[in-house]
Amino acid sequence: MTYRGRFAPSPTGPLHFGSLVSALASWLDARAHNGRWLVRIDDIDGPRTVPGAAEDILQTLERFGMCADEPPVWQSRRTAHYERAFAQLQATSGLVYPCGCTRKEIADSLVRAHARHATLAYPGTCRDGLHGKAPRAWRLRVPDSATAGASVDPAIIRFDDRWQGPQSQNLATEVGDFVLYRADGQWAYQLAVVVDDADAGITHIVRGADLLDSTARQIYLQRCLAVPTPSYLHVPVVVNEEGEKLSKQTGAQALDASRPLDALRTAARHLGLDLGRPDALITSLDAFYAAATPAWAQRIEALKRP
Repeated sequence: MTYRGRFAPSPTGPLHFGSLVSALASWLDARAHNGRWLVRIDDIDGPRTVPGAAEDILQTLERFGMCADEPPVWQSRRTAHYERAFAQLQATSGLVYPCGCTRKEIADSLVRAHARHATLAYPGTCRDGLHGKAPRAWRLRVPDSATAGASVDPAIIRFDDRWQGPQSQNLATEVGDFVLYRADGQWAYQLAVVVDDADAGITHIVRGADLLDSTARQIYLQRCLAVPTPSYLHVPVVVNEEGEKLSKQTGAQALDASRPLDALRTAARHLGLDLGRPDALITSLDAFYAAATPAWAQRIEALKRP
């Protein structure tokens, strides 16, 4: 199958260095496989979208020498596709159900059960009915954990990440039934990204390790929708001086598009790439990518070794 990768930024502001690392990794992986590289604007979360940010992101990518091989796609223009996928899931009895719980109610129930987990696993309150509550969101039912001694646990999703290695997550105990349609009337990221990747024929997903935790949910949803599961690679995230993920919320500054080579060299170092020559000899974008593409291939090959 022809390699098809993608970079999918959220237009909540201009690109910053953390975004550049993910963009560069996905671009290099596509080029190292002689594949196609697509750009999708993940603007499904309308309240967080900044007007003009998508256009600024596309212009910045172009200034950095990363132009999509096909016209960009906007999630906000694909509502009908999410509706069809949701209807497909609804057609399977019991797979999707309405939920009337608020975030506070979920948190309180977890405290009462002495549960602690970063993902705030949903306790299944509305699985068997709303109990007099008004429907707020719609959730996807995940498999129950197998009983002790079972040879296979349907709640555990396993996959091999090309950078992070073997991964597994128990959806029942670590996540719970997750939201497909939010209480604020927005389609959830998990549904949108799975539908978009499937429709675009994406074969390889390269992104930041901050999204590693959501991968098991996406794989389960792919299985429910009977669409292929791409190959995954999650690169290390960029952190600030306090050890926090570099993001707009932690004060990340916009990229300086007037000096793309400086930022690209730094991004390559973050990814552990050996460009094989001094920075002074890399004086153009073409020269940078000519060195970075084989360096990426060598880096990924080295990760396969024990």
